[in-house]
Amino acid sequence: MREMVAGLRAGRFTSENLTRDLLARTAALEPTIQAWAWLDPEAALAKARTVDRAHASGATHGVLHGVPIGVKDIIHARGIPTGMGSPVFADLVPPQSATVVTRLEAAGAFVLGKTVTAELAYFHPGKTRNPWNSAHTPGGSSMGSAAAVAARMAPVALGTQTNGSVIRPAAFCGCVGYKPSSGLIPRTGILEFSPTLDQVGVFARAVEDAALAASVLIGHDSRDAGSIEAAAEFVEGLLYLAPPSRPPRLAAVRSPVWHLAEEAQRAQFEQDVRALRQAGAQVAEIELGPAFEQAHAMQRRIMYAEGARVLGPLQDKQRAQLSAALNRLIDEGRQIGETEYKEAMTCRTGLQQELQRFLAPYDALITPPARGEAPATLEHTGDPAFCTIWTLCGVPALTIPTGFGPHHLPLGLQVVGRMLDDARMLEVARWCTQAIGFDIGLPD
Repeated sequence: MREMVAGLRAGRFTSENLTRDLLARTAALEPTIQAWAWLDPEAALAKARTVDRAHASGATHGVLHGVPIGVKDIIHARGIPTGMGSPVFADLVPPQSATVVTRLEAAGAFVLGKTVTAELAYFHPGKTRNPWNSAHTPGGSSMGSAAAVAARMAPVALGTQTNGSVIRPAAFCGCVGYKPSSGLIPRTGILEFSPTLDQVGVFARAVEDAALAASVLIGHDSRDAGSIEAAAEFVEGLLYLAPPSRPPRLAAVRSPVWHLAEEAQRAQFEQDVRALRQAGAQVAEIELGPAFEQAHAMQRRIMYAEGARVLGPLQDKQRAQLSAALNRLIDEGRQIGETEYKEAMTCRTGLQQELQRFLAPYDALITPPARGEAPATLEHTGDPAFCTIWTLCGVPALTIPTGFGPHHLPLGLQVVGRMLDDARMLEVARWCTQAIGFDIGLPD
């Protein structure tokens, strides 16, 4: 995407040319992949022409000048339907855009279309198929965003993660998925599920592109209680990723759910560790402490309790319109008492502190992003277990494609950094990408 931005600025091509190319690719692939919940080609071209006119007039350009962006369909965009993957919201057309959308537009980008989400960003899948094999899930809940970027129907797309909904679909579809430190990107104007765990993420085809897109989204928003301030130097670190001054020090962590990893993912992880060592990285194979064995249960308790609080009133009115999976979550969440919930929140704080101590000697940790290849099903979106700890602790995480499994579906490597040390994590992730040297190419 950085080359795309440079080409647009230099006038080598126009945003309208770029958008037409993306729409042509979408027309060819969308009948199979079904990544889009809403896409109006004429509206997209009109936006592109507006950007081109601004360019011709000599107007100041944002860092994403002329770039069309996919936006997950739980994120409000003014005047565009936001169905949230549920019949309950089939007629919702927001009068205002989410903060992330207004920031993209201020940076010169525009909404290409709305990408498919699982129902209310939970497990019940939408219509999207995996670009590498349409019989396999693309993951969830940001399924459309991952598939659209992996298939090159969009250069960048936004998603959200409450458990594993950026990292997992990116790994399954074979693109880069980046979930910044919790609180850096505001959630104003985005469907709320779990105020503690909801985090905004970015899909791209390169680490640098994900960092560039995230750099314009970061910043405090007083309307989001979890939003935090980021210094200008922090944003510059994402905008201009510096190469590490030395090969990184890495912790190779299998985590408490290693037993769930499929043989192909285990083999890929071992192969990635070898490649990184051969490139000069110091890789210590070390495990998290026993306290993290309860992390998955605590994450579930927080997500279910908060999901019931947020979505309970909707269930009271629309239970028949909600999936069985979502109704089960809300029903279970209603049974979690305040004492249990507070215990989980206290545990989360302790795990955040423990993870910071664990990561202190390292530049980042590496771990699998998923159990293995995308499952051969469209009935569910796969297991987020390899993302849970990092989401619970709110630390930055990113996945890169590093190989293929036995069914020629992507496998990846997840890089995790210290809280609010996103630039270093991104620098390490880019170094790992170059060291491993895997080119995923395009889906057939």
